[in-house]
Formats: sequence, C-alpha cells, structure tokens
Amino acid sequence: MTQTSTSAEEPSAAETDRFIIDSRSSRFTVRAFATGMLAAMGHNPTIGVRDLKGEVNFNPEKAEASSFRLVVKTSSLGVQDDISDKDRREIERIMNQDVLQSAEFPEILYEAAGISISKMGDMLFSATLNGELTLHGVKRAQPITARISLLGSMIRASGDLSLNQTDYNIKPVSVAGGAIKLKDEVKFSFEIVARRQE
Repeated sequence: MTQTSTSAEEPSAAETDRFIIDSRSSRFTVRAFATGMLAAMGHNPTIGVRDLKGEVNFNPEKAEASSFRLVVKTSSLGVQDDISDKDRREIERIMNQDVLQSAEFPEILYEAAGISISKMGDMLFSATLNGELTLHGVKRAQPITARISLLGSMIRASGDLSLNQTDYNIKPVSVAGGAIKLKDEVKFSFEIVARRQE
C-alpha cells in the first residue's frame, strides 16, 4: 500500500485536477434515531439532501489531493421515509424552523485543506479529510474517511460519519412531553460523484 500525505507539503492546485460535484448523481443522507414511543414504533427518520455543491482538487496519478469543499443548502433537507404527506410536512417544518433554523443558518459547509490519500488498488483510494464542519453557526474540526474510486473522468467518494447535535448547539427534537424524542447522535452517509473539469 502506498500512502501519500498532503499535510506536510500541500500540492498546489496546478498539480491536481479540479473535480466538480454532480449533485444529481450524488447521494447524501442523515439518519436520526428515536427514543420513547417513536422507538417502540421502530421509526428512525432518514433525511435526504437535495441541494449540494462543491469541488475537490485531486491527482489520481500521484495519489494527491489538495482541498475539498462541500456546501449544502439547509432548507433542501427532506424526509425520505414512506410516511403521509401531513407527517412529512410537519417533520420538515420542525426540522427547518426549530432544529436547523434554516432562515438564520442557510448553509452547511465542510472544508478540508489537509487530505491524506492511500492507494488501495487500481483506481481505488482511501482518503482521510482533516476538515472543519460549519453547522448551525458552529465550526468544529470533523475528520472524515472516504473510499474513492476513479471511473474515467469521474470520481465516486463514499463513506459515513457520526456527530452529536448538541456539539453544534442543536437541541434534539422532543415533542409530546418527551414521548416522541430523537437521540443526540445522528449518522451521515454519502456517495458523492464529481466530474473532472477540462
């Protein structure tokens, strides 16, 4: 296994190719976990991101990457579960108004300048991003590990991570006197497609 770390000496943007995220081909979901009555019903909401954009500078030949940036429009998060339209609207209203406060914090931002790349096989890589997540007005260090595959002029990055809502001054949802409540921890899963810019 060959590993190249960009933390000691960053490759310049001129030494890497610029890949732009294809939002239509990408998938980014958030899973919340219920307690109380909701847990007994086995309902753990899955939230999908409908509006995301970003880019990465990456050199597959040298297994180097210099930067990654992802921007998510907060109001684009929507419930993916098979529930009634009424319940969907209510959950999304609570999420936007009370949890994420989308009007005040319209974007979720992740930026990583330090990226370590390990070549796992032919056109297959592992990446560790030492970046910062800005969510709900709070910026915190958030490392992410991703699997990257190169398919011609396209790269596909996949992985998952967990975080606690309270670390970002977000109060977990609790309604009906606590009978319906979500846990502090949420889990993110992503499969991001980006295309090389000529």
